[in-house]
Amino acid sequence: MNWSLILTSMLPEHLLLVGMLAILGLEIRSGRSRDGFGFAVLFVAAAAVAALWLYATGFTGAPFLHHFSVGPATSLPKAVLLALAVPVLLISRDDFAETPYYTLVLASLYGACLVISSDSFPTLFLGIEIMSLPVYALVVLGMLRAQSAEAALKYLVLGGAATATLLLGMSFLYGWSGTLQLAAFSWALGSNDPLAMAGIALVTAALFLKAAIVPFHAWAPDAYEGASAPVTAYMATIIKAGVLLAALRVFGTTPVLPPVVGLLAILPLVSMAWGNLAAIRQASVRRMIAYSSIAHAGYLFYALLGDGRGRWEAIVFYLLAYGLMNVLVFAALPRGADDERQDRLDALKGLYRRRPFAAIMIATAMLSLAGLPPLPGFVAKFLVFKNVLAAGYTTYAVAGLVASYLGLYFYLRVIQYMFMAEEEPGAARGSPRRHVVMASLLCLVPAVLLMLFPGWLIDRL
Repeated sequence: MNWSLILTSMLPEHLLLVGMLAILGLEIRSGRSRDGFGFAVLFVAAAAVAALWLYATGFTGAPFLHHFSVGPATSLPKAVLLALAVPVLLISRDDFAETPYYTLVLASLYGACLVISSDSFPTLFLGIEIMSLPVYALVVLGMLRAQSAEAALKYLVLGGAATATLLLGMSFLYGWSGTLQLAAFSWALGSNDPLAMAGIALVTAALFLKAAIVPFHAWAPDAYEGASAPVTAYMATIIKAGVLLAALRVFGTTPVLPPVVGLLAILPLVSMAWGNLAAIRQASVRRMIAYSSIAHAGYLFYALLGDGRGRWEAIVFYLLAYGLMNVLVFAALPRGADDERQDRLDALKGLYRRRPFAAIMIATAMLSLAGLPPLPGFVAKFLVFKNVLAAGYTTYAVAGLVASYLGLYFYLRVIQYMFMAEEEPGAARGSPRRHVVMASLLCLVPAVLLMLFPGWLIDRL
């Protein structure tokens, strides 16, 4: 066994593991729950830099042949995902001061990194479960509301259903192909065998459930609303990104054939429309973001209709633009002791008069999530629909564009509340904390660079 290859290939994962051990070791040594915030930020940032270094040097390696491999196509998504986790950790400082939260986040990130480098179904399954299991605990950890436990239970039950569905799909594909490599899914895409088609349908359904695609979306609004703001930000960005990158590994570069096109187009299209329409009716910011994420999951799965290279380019760019804007929203949102009241959309009324910086940050994020030019969200949606058109699915592309415009209302309503409405009596005032401002800038600066130089990143994808 080549230990040097293993150490280099899995450097980001090893740094996350060392971070977990360091946080737990300090707690064990002191005999009390310590603040793991500093160690968590340090090791996640180091893991992101390590992934970026592997990408910049063009490092390739397969320490566990046919199960785990590393190359530029895996290192860059890892760097993006880990970099997005840093501002999430920064906004967690006020809500979580104890070790378990940070240990669970690092464990979940470890699983996400495994997903990105997986070459076999066992590795993919292991990565998805390591990524997901800590989040069930994170939802209930803050316990800011009475419904947090119920939300965590719903998430756990439906997450377990997705796990069972994925395992059943994997077993069908193994029975058909005789191999557990992810390539079996690509081979099955070209087959008319009932066993292969059942495997494709079950694996895709499991990914839909994990990503909250309609009609498998019921867990998302409750889980997002019941969790604390940093955990909701983590689920809406990191977990969403992990699931879509898992789908990218499963589908690979194989073109999608007509029998599967309907599965990959109809339900994501319904998700776009229903997510945007349902978000209009929400009075809670987090439930609105939940339905917005359901719509964005539809856009992301739409990208799988395109060819292999365009598929990877569109999804990675979209995940970066979407993740930055989602975290920016949660970083800028005012928070207080009364979590339920602060989560109401009405609490944003007149925000510009109280906290102009926060209002401008949220407005920027909303306009980008709506896909309006010249913000990076527009470029991300353009890449998705360009690939769908290039693949010859003009009808689906036009329907998706129409569905995307349904979301303009609720994004613009948030801006109207902040800049034009009269503020409510007793609204929270004060200046944002230093680490919250830092998290906002860590999201805003890359977003501005993406807006000004989108081609720079696209050329390197």
